[in-house]
Amino acid sequence: MQFIVRAYDGEGMLDKRMEVRPRHLEGMKALGKRVICAGGLLDGEGRMKGSALVMEFPDRAALDEYLAGEPYVVEGVWQKIEVEMMNVVLVNGEKRRL
Repeated sequence: MQFIVRAYDGEGMLDKRMEVRPRHLEGMKALGKRVICAGGLLDGEGRMKGSALVMEFPDRAALDEYLAGEPYVVEGVWQKIEVEMMNVVLVNGEKRRL
């Protein structure tokens, strides 16, 4: 199953986000192909205000288990997280192989 995760930082969390970011990126790398794409959400001035992740897990419980240990969650950077199931069809303009 694929999921889109929109996670929004709490107010005034930019410095904390940048402090925790290396651990977050290590975790993303360790997930390998479970991460279809990921990036920072930006405010009107181009500063990071959250994250958008398209990820693949066997089910929602496995995604929730990942989120429980995600450094941005553990350190309180992400204050609001929205998750929806998604059917990824194209990746980099190419039809996705199932």
